[in-house]
Amino acid sequence: MRKLIISYLKRHLVKYLVFFLFTSIFAVVLSLYNLPVEPVLYSSIICVYVAIIFILLDFINYYKRHKQLIELRKTITLQVDSLPTARDLIEKDYHDLIKRLYEDKVHIVSSNDQVHSSLQDYFILWAHQIKTPIAAMDLILQSEENEQNKELSIELFKIEQYVEMVLQYLRLGNMSSDLLLKKYSLDELVKQAIRKYAKLFIRKKIQLSLSDLDRNVLTDEKWLVFVIEQLLSNAIKYTKKGSILIYMDPASENTLVIEDTGIGIEEEDLPRVFEKGFTGYNGRSDKKSTGIGLYLCKQILATLGHQVTIQSNVGKGTKVFIEFQLNEMKME
Repeated sequence: MRKLIISYLKRHLVKYLVFFLFTSIFAVVLSLYNLPVEPVLYSSIICVYVAIIFILLDFINYYKRHKQLIELRKTITLQVDSLPTARDLIEKDYHDLIKRLYEDKVHIVSSNDQVHSSLQDYFILWAHQIKTPIAAMDLILQSEENEQNKELSIELFKIEQYVEMVLQYLRLGNMSSDLLLKKYSLDELVKQAIRKYAKLFIRKKIQLSLSDLDRNVLTDEKWLVFVIEQLLSNAIKYTKKGSILIYMDPASENTLVIEDTGIGIEEEDLPRVFEKGFTGYNGRSDKKSTGIGLYLCKQILATLGHQVTIQSNVGKGTKVFIEFQLNEMKME
């Protein structure tokens, strides 16, 4: 309120100085005619009282307009029709400037949306089309069993996963309209992801330990399986030897744990692993990390209503926790 009063006084300072100047001139002129002091003083006091009443009324109106403008902050980016009525030509000029800026902003946003939509449509089309030659190359490689073809098949599988990541990234903005929430067996969803990565487990000779996951979860099959695949991909990628364990957290029956015995994550990197584009120490060392995988996982799980956290120690491995709601985990 103090700041508002000071602002008001600065805005009307010249007017009040002129008013008190005229009042003073009035009093001086009357005194020059040798009139009694009492009527001069009385008339001056009346003028001051009238001025105070006028100032209070004007300040109340000023305060109301200030509050109205503060409320408009919430909607001014959407429409400008609710601006206060201009009281003079200067305020009308400000209104015209704001409306002009708003119209330019709408035009720019519309143009950018069209460009973004066109690019998104193109990349989605490209991602779908690229799957055809990938599938063809996979069939060719499977037609002859040898060590080189096995290696090429693994690399082709990685390319396919990157393409799938691009698709999911592009769909992320419209994810809500693509959801099909049902109760699914968590065990089946996890096994579905494991089957997809069986080649990599075998190729890298990484042991898999899958515990009882006899739970039902309310989720979207496609999106949750994608998340589990991403977490398995990271676990395999950063585990040179050892094992990957998948189990329900003993301390929380509604939490799935994916644990690996890999290289782990630096302590200073842990708070930022879910940030878009953040690769951390491991990513800089690997030179191939995109910093998108865990960001996608976080965004997808948040939309599904699941929580994800990570614990890790350098050289000892990483644990990823996916927490579901308790009422989602009960068997029907």
